Amino acid sequence: MRRAVAIVDGEHYPPVVRQALEALRDDVVAAVLVGGTEKLREDEGYGVPLEPSVEAALREHRPDVVVDLSDEPVLSPPDRLALASRVLALGVPYEGPDFRFEPPPAEPVDLPTLAVIGTGKRVGKTAVTGHVARHLGRTRRVTVVAMGRGGPPEPETVLVRPTVESLLDLSRSGRHAASDHLETALATGVPTVGCRRCGGGLAGAVAISNVLEGVALAAETSPELLVLDGSGAALPPVDAGRRVLVASAAQPVDVAAGYLNVFRALIADLVVVTMAEPDAPHVELAAALRTRSRQGTPVIRAVLRPRPLEEIAGERVAFFCTAPVSAHGHLAGHLEDRHGARVTAVSGALADRARLRGELRDIRADVFVVELKAAAVDVVVEEARRRGSRVVIAADDVEPLDGEPELDAELERLASEAVAQAPESVR
Repeated sequence: MRRAVAIVDGEHYPPVVRQALEALRDDVVAAVLVGGTEKLREDEGYGVPLEPSVEAALREHRPDVVVDLSDEPVLSPPDRLALASRVLALGVPYEGPDFRFEPPPAEPVDLPTLAVIGTGKRVGKTAVTGHVARHLGRTRRVTVVAMGRGGPPEPETVLVRPTVESLLDLSRSGRHAASDHLETALATGVPTVGCRRCGGGLAGAVAISNVLEGVALAAETSPELLVLDGSGAALPPVDAGRRVLVASAAQPVDVAAGYLNVFRALIADLVVVTMAEPDAPHVELAAALRTRSRQGTPVIRAVLRPRPLEEIAGERVAFFCTAPVSAHGHLAGHLEDRHGARVTAVSGALADRARLRGELRDIRADVFVVELKAAAVDVVVEEARRRGSRVVIAADDVEPLDGEPELDAELERLASEAVAQAPESVR
């Protein structure tokens, strides 16, 4: 029999709850009362110990499962998912009459690891991974393992920075030439292993992936630190020593800080809120994530700014990205003020090939500056080659807002902790 902790509420009559506990095919070792007083009497109990919180119950009784016998109005759907997140973060399955959530698989590896995970797609996770790899790679051997929806069928190690020409060759051979591992290898210059995955559960589990094979391949580069790059909201299936969560202020706050993103916040050791533009609700999102993370987890608000990997000063430039229209003015201003370009157009349509082709017809520029995402190679680079225009790939810099905690100092802390947590034989 499974050892179970039950979730109960006072909107059910206690004799009904006791009958339900007896009917379960589990050894119910404790219960947690999550609210409701309508049908409670002082002299009635549930026949099992009552614990003050689910955390206390799991710590004291070490159950195999948490079984939810509560209902609305005590637990609304968002409240129930938040409770499920707390249980999953402690490594225990959470189930009810018509649902079951499992903690995402996390295989231990014999390497110091730091994972970068996200609350969804287009949140700036790969940009943060790039920043992590560049900064930590200055003083230690870093290898990145990146998984993506368009990754290679077999894990591949990229040791030499890709070029526009090599990416174009990949695209023409039928490969996804803007896969995250290629972007990271180009932007950072550190060894990068590309992997693939398909499917993503609500808590971040994947249906299939070759990430564990990719980790084994990465070990051959003898890294002092392995940086794992998640994919969208999917988690690498690795028991990472430390985790950075990336959430975007362009997402609705109740999505980025709600549902099972509460689980992601609870397993994070650092939270980075990207897209913290003046008109975005980054203050509200940061506050929400602070309340949902473990106590003391730093939350840093930042903006992403393009960094062309070649000189573009004085050039007529068109910039291609996936950013929303509301951010285009900030991005154009940055390219002009910081890099001296004359920006003639900004397109945020890299993820929409039909719209991108339509916008390209009206763009006049001598240099195409492009983020390595989605249709960057098979549409933008191909069109630039047809016109004879120069192509410059842009990485994204992560720039914390004034007054925020120091990002690089936090990354150094996480790297040191990940190394200290690794088996002594690999430190």
